[in-house]
Amino acid sequence: MSLHNDHQKGLLITAIGGLTLTVDIPLIRLADGSAWSILLLRTGTTFIATMIIWTVWRALSSKTPQLIPGWAGLAAAVCYGMTSITFVTAVFHTSTADLVFILAFNTVFAALLSWLFLRERPRAATLATMLVMIVGVLVIVGGSIGTGHLFGNFMALCSALFIAMAITISRASGKDMGFTALIGVVFPLALALFMVSGEGLHVSVPWWIIFDGAVIMPISFFCLAAGPKYISGPEVAMFYLLETVLAPVWVWMIFAETPSRNSLIGGAILITALVAHSLWQLHHGRRRRAMAVSHPA
Repeated sequence: MSLHNDHQKGLLITAIGGLTLTVDIPLIRLADGSAWSILLLRTGTTFIATMIIWTVWRALSSKTPQLIPGWAGLAAAVCYGMTSITFVTAVFHTSTADLVFILAFNTVFAALLSWLFLRERPRAATLATMLVMIVGVLVIVGGSIGTGHLFGNFMALCSALFIAMAITISRASGKDMGFTALIGVVFPLALALFMVSGEGLHVSVPWWIIFDGAVIMPISFFCLAAGPKYISGPEVAMFYLLETVLAPVWVWMIFAETPSRNSLIGGAILITALVAHSLWQLHHGRRRRAMAVSHPA
C-alpha cells in the first residue's frame, strides 16, 4: 500500500510540474528580449526565489531537502543548468512546435539511460515506441534543413538529453532533487551575466520573464525533479508531453505561429506513440495489480 501511495504521490507531483511548465515558452516569447538577457533574468529570479523558499522552509521545518545532495546532486545540477542554456537557445533558433516536439524525445533518452545505468530493461512495447519516436524526430529535423532551424532543433535535442540525464541521476540516487534542479541555474546564470556585461541587457517587457523565473520555474522544476524519487524515469519524462501538446496551442493563440507541415507530421507521430505507450502502461499496471491481488505471496 505504501508503494502504491508513493507512486500516486509521484504522479500527482510530476503532473503539476508538467502542467505548469507549459506556459514557460509563451512567457519567454512575451518578454521580447535577447537570448542572453532572457537567460539572465530567468535564471537570476529563479535562483533568488529558490533561496527565499529554501530559507523559509528551513526556518519552519527540520526536514528541509538539501540544496545539492552529494556528488549525485552536483551532477544533476550541472545537467539542469545545461538544459537551461540549450533550451533558451532553442527558443530563439527554432519554432515552438519543433522545440516541444523534440523535447518529448527525452522519454527515449530516459529509457535508454535507465537501461544502460540502472539495468531497468525496457519492455518490447517501450522499444517499439522508441523506434517510432525516432522516426518522428527525424521527420521534424529533416524538415528543418534549409529553413535556419537546424541549429535550434539540435539545441532542443541536447535539452532532451540533459533532462533525461538529470532524471536518471535522480532516480539512481533515490534522493530528493527538488531544489537541485533550481540551484542548477547558477551555471547558466554566471554565463549569462558574463555575456550581458558585454552586450547590455535587452528585454522589452521584463515582468513576463521575472514572473516566469520567480514563480513558474520553481514550481515546475521542483515538482518534476522530485518525481524520480517516487516513479520511474520514463514515467517522469512522459509528463513533459503536457508541454509538447499545450505550449504550441498557447503560442498559436498568442502569436498566431502556425507549425510547419513536417513539424505537424513528426509531432503527430511522437504524440501518438507516447499516448499509445502511456495507455499500454496503464493497462499493464492494472493487470499486474489485479494478478497480485488474485495471487498474494
